[in-house]
Amino acid sequence: MTTSNFANRPFDGQAAIVTGAASGIGLATLELLHAQGANVVAVDRDDGVRALARPGVEPLVADISREESAVMAVRTAVERYGRLDILVNNAGIIINKPVIDMTLDEWNSIQAVNATGAFLFSREAMRVMAPAGHGAIVNVGSYACYQAFPTIAAYAASKGALAQLTRALSLEAIEHNVRVNAVGSGDVVTNITNHIHEDGPKFLAEHGRNAPIRRAAQPNEIAEVIAFLASEKASYIVGAVVMADGGMSVALR
Repeated sequence: MTTSNFANRPFDGQAAIVTGAASGIGLATLELLHAQGANVVAVDRDDGVRALARPGVEPLVADISREESAVMAVRTAVERYGRLDILVNNAGIIINKPVIDMTLDEWNSIQAVNATGAFLFSREAMRVMAPAGHGAIVNVGSYACYQAFPTIAAYAASKGALAQLTRALSLEAIEHNVRVNAVGSGDVVTNITNHIHEDGPKFLAEHGRNAPIRRAAQPNEIAEVIAFLASEKASYIVGAVVMADGGMSVALR
């Protein structure tokens, strides 16, 4: 492969798993990795992920909070593409509710997807990556890895857990030449709050104006950071939470 081709297709021949791949950051990441040469297992609980099927994209309808989903995703990558090089733990859900009004089921559902799902997929991915002696895991966090505001206790707790999973696993994984990092995204114009707001993307676009950059991100902007962290360009980055939040995490308001 020439230098020019490598620059355009740095993931040529590699295999990736992207969770939450049917929309938003996950879809943008899938499209970017695929355009740069990767074969991708696209995981989402939304049946609409099936529409993404094409050469080099294998959809899988699955609930990432379930152990068997992680096993199946990794098995699919290995059986379909013969390897697993990249895992992007992107799937996430949110609830806006004061702690005093939150049910245990609501709390557990957030932790199950945002934290436990990432653990399960990372564990199964490591069981392939470690023996192979290479790989990259990228977790999609948030400024809520470090900061909070009223009504996001469950979400913030889950993202704090994700940040610590990133750090702890990175120390175990680097012995096998597997790098684990995270991107701490700010407000991104996606559908994640559609169950809370009548027009979720509009709400996030407006809320993003609170960041120093005065806008929310588009999904492709976060996908670019994810792809960088998964690539050899980030070969010396281990256990980091790279903030891509428009300055939200460094501003005192």
